[in-house]
Amino acid sequence: MALGKDGSSLTAELNRLAGTTGKAEQGAANTYAGTTGLGLNAALNIKASGSRQPSAYKGLNAVCNELASTTGKSAVAALRSINV
Repeated sequence: MALGKDGSSLTAELNRLAGTTGKAEQGAANTYAGTTGLGLNAALNIKASGSRQPSAYKGLNAVCNELASTTGKSAVAALRSINV
């Protein structure tokens, strides 16, 4: 298990969490969430809560903090704190 690396990009962190390399943000987010064809924010919201409706989607920073069980961090900083 490992945490993300300081200075890593959002794309790199999404790939780390998805267990992939070289995917664009959207593709890595969909792999991580177990979804297909969704936008970045939609995929992460579904990962956070499979029953969440689009009208209740959280913004990128908020959903990443939810996934990481953190508060007040940027999206990439929150994702870095997830141990996989």
